[in-house]
Amino acid sequence: MSSTFEQSIYKLIVETSTNLPADVRRAIAAAREAEDRATRAGLSLSTIAQNIEMAECNVSPICQDTGMPTFVIHTPVGANQIVMKKEIRSAIARATKDGKLRTNSVDSLTGSNTGDNLGPGTPVIHFEQWEREEVDVRLILKGGGCENKNIQYSLPCEIEGLGKAGRDLDGIRKCVLHAVYQAQGQGCSAGFIGVGIGGDRTTGYELAKQQLFRKVEDVNPIPELRQLEEYILDKANQLGIGTMGFGGNVTLLGCKVGVNNRLPASFFVSVAYNCWAYRRQGVLLDGNSHEIKEWIYEGGSAVPMADLARDESGEGSEVAAKPKEIVLQMPLTEEDVRSLKVGDVVILNGEMHTGRDALHKHLMDHDAPIDLNGGVIYHCGPVMLKDDAGWHVKAAGPTTSIREEPYQGEIMKKFGLRAVIGKGGMGPKTLAALQEHGGVYLNAVGGAAQYYAECIKKVNGVDFSEFGIPEAMWHLQVEGFAAIVTMDSHGNSLHADVDKDSKSKLAQFKDPVFA
Repeated sequence: MSSTFEQSIYKLIVETSTNLPADVRRAIAAAREAEDRATRAGLSLSTIAQNIEMAECNVSPICQDTGMPTFVIHTPVGANQIVMKKEIRSAIARATKDGKLRTNSVDSLTGSNTGDNLGPGTPVIHFEQWEREEVDVRLILKGGGCENKNIQYSLPCEIEGLGKAGRDLDGIRKCVLHAVYQAQGQGCSAGFIGVGIGGDRTTGYELAKQQLFRKVEDVNPIPELRQLEEYILDKANQLGIGTMGFGGNVTLLGCKVGVNNRLPASFFVSVAYNCWAYRRQGVLLDGNSHEIKEWIYEGGSAVPMADLARDESGEGSEVAAKPKEIVLQMPLTEEDVRSLKVGDVVILNGEMHTGRDALHKHLMDHDAPIDLNGGVIYHCGPVMLKDDAGWHVKAAGPTTSIREEPYQGEIMKKFGLRAVIGKGGMGPKTLAALQEHGGVYLNAVGGAAQYYAECIKKVNGVDFSEFGIPEAMWHLQVEGFAAIVTMDSHGNSLHADVDKDSKSKLAQFKDPVFA
């Protein structure tokens, strides 16, 4: 039988994965009100709101990528941290088995997935002692898409679009603005950032990530940093990147900055980027019983999202018309995709196939296990559970597509694929292949794992299960799967357009601001 401590940790994991706290919900609600409802960004925020509500109701992961679980724990003097670590690991394995976490721990040398989220360095557990009797446990689940957009600068340096950044507050300002710009839609914007000034390369990133444990509405006690946080939040939202990188008024939902001393020879600015699915929660445990005394962050039920998920804001409100939806049956024809253009909303019915890094690498040198002519590949690593009736999809949002850029164009032409679904867009090599071969890139809403899981009516089969659940090739029967054309067969790319536009807007912040 599990201990009370282990049970409390399990409850913390489930709550963090499935229920966004109230401060994050308020930030998303404010973003929803700041966007025109009929725009791509407005429609995406409605989907996000719906997904948040569904995850809470289903007690299922908000986003399928539950990241590398990272715990920060304060314990009384004398607490047995060895036992606590063992029980945290047990709670992680149980939560993974129950479908609250995706199997995310992969051997870096062999690529083998452990299947239980346990392995060297997984989960991440930081212990600190304090002179209190309670145990404070905080957890953050930060997915790989936003983790890949973390960035570190060494001052002085030259910043793209902003010029020289010196070893001062103005140089720091340029680094942080550029960090938001370079993330584009690949980190599931609109997002939150934690910034660490100083330290060494390791502690700088740790400090940046620690800032993500702060509450969205808190106020920095250091006046210079408070001013910097307010400046970044204001100016980042003038870059026009918007939700999912579709363009729009809201690119950043929160900015928190911390500072440590540094070496004379080093001046690092480290930025931890977090997606809108800002999954962090904490509990204060009784020091003796380890029962939960209180939750650190206000619960999500205080800010219901159902109203924001609907198009109407109230009686008598004026609602802009939705874009036309184009319904297509899979497999697709070249004529189907050649008729599509950037901005079209596509509704897919039929069978699609998931494929991520391992599959794309494999298909470069091997045949496909099924006929993919006219097929659709979904960049997705789902959360799956199996019972006597077979496999069931518990969460199935898109992963970041740019990782497949070295492979995608060749694979589409080799197997006759007509569409790719993912998030964040792809590069010039894929765009050229879409134009030559007759293909299309469809951008799904990043993090909306429950919204898309509901569209999946049946798991038709699976290949390459040896790659692990996230990397396997799942064959999924879907109905009403919605995504937006962001790269078409005519050489157009919304992602390239937004990047170009936001880069020009970034340049307007080149002149010094802080003395």
